Amino acid sequence: MTEPAYVRIAGEYARRIRGGELPPGTQLPSYAEIAQQSGVSDIVVRKAIELLQSQGLVRSVRRRGIFVADRPNLVRVSPERQMETAERSFQNETDQQIQVNREVRQIPATGELAEALGVPAEQVVNHVVTRATENGRPISISDTYHPLDVSDISGAAFLEETISDQLPAPLHADWLRTTPGDLVKTVHQRFLAADDRVIMISDISYPRDRYDTFVFRMALK
Repeated sequence: MTEPAYVRIAGEYARRIRGGELPPGTQLPSYAEIAQQSGVSDIVVRKAIELLQSQGLVRSVRRRGIFVADRPNLVRVSPERQMETAERSFQNETDQQIQVNREVRQIPATGELAEALGVPAEQVVNHVVTRATENGRPISISDTYHPLDVSDISGAAFLEETISDQLPAPLHADWLRTTPGDLVKTVHQRFLAADDRVIMISDISYPRDRYDTFVFRMALK
């Protein structure tokens, strides 16, 4: 799938900001200047800036313009919710009606999945699809994979988590009812044992406006 122009533009600025080329407080060019430099419309630039704002990388100052945020990397989903069930986690966030459904099956690991879990290719692993709604509105979907001898994450010592805005996988896009080309908030998790053996991986998608972004590693015990 071709990357939308606004994603490309936002990605270029995100790399420059995180790399230090654009330090905190730096003013970005105007919408018109970015549009001219990139050969796109003002609407595309506006979507790119909105994406950077949703990632906590820039801030808007009324009548002055867009500036690099003072602390562009300190916005994230709180880590403590990762040890909770989906039901408990969402119920702690809202008093609305939450419904969670799980679909569990066993599948042969693809080459990529086998490498990620550190198991032989074609070895059978558990695949769990978890879907959540809030008052009937889809708010989350995840694909979780783990070896057959792992039933939960109680044996995990570390969690590595990457949160970003991305184009959703087809199954996730369908569940969240996204418009083609729109981004969602994606979370890639790796739960590791004390010896760094991966015991579970999960890819989660949320509506983009539900959470902010950050990458972190935390000790679970």
